Amino acid sequence: MLRVKDVDYQGDYRLALTFSDGAHKVVDLEPLLHGEVFGSLRDKEQFIQYALTPITIEWANGADLAPEYLYEIGTAA
Repeated sequence: MLRVKDVDYQGDYRLALTFSDGAHKVVDLEPLLHGEVFGSLRDKEQFIQYALTPITIEWANGADLAPEYLYEIGTAA
């Protein structure tokens, strides 16, 4: 099972992620920040309020994304 093992804020709406298979990827989440749950994360003060769970990252408002999806949209770092 793929998991996010580490996360670092890179500025704007980009996060550098390390996955359980050793891959390092950068994801730009700005295109996803719309709608009821993710729209509030356009406020950067809210965007940076994330935490690493045993499987993925989760924001203070309860939003999260599957590690497989983050892996797919990420670019090699």
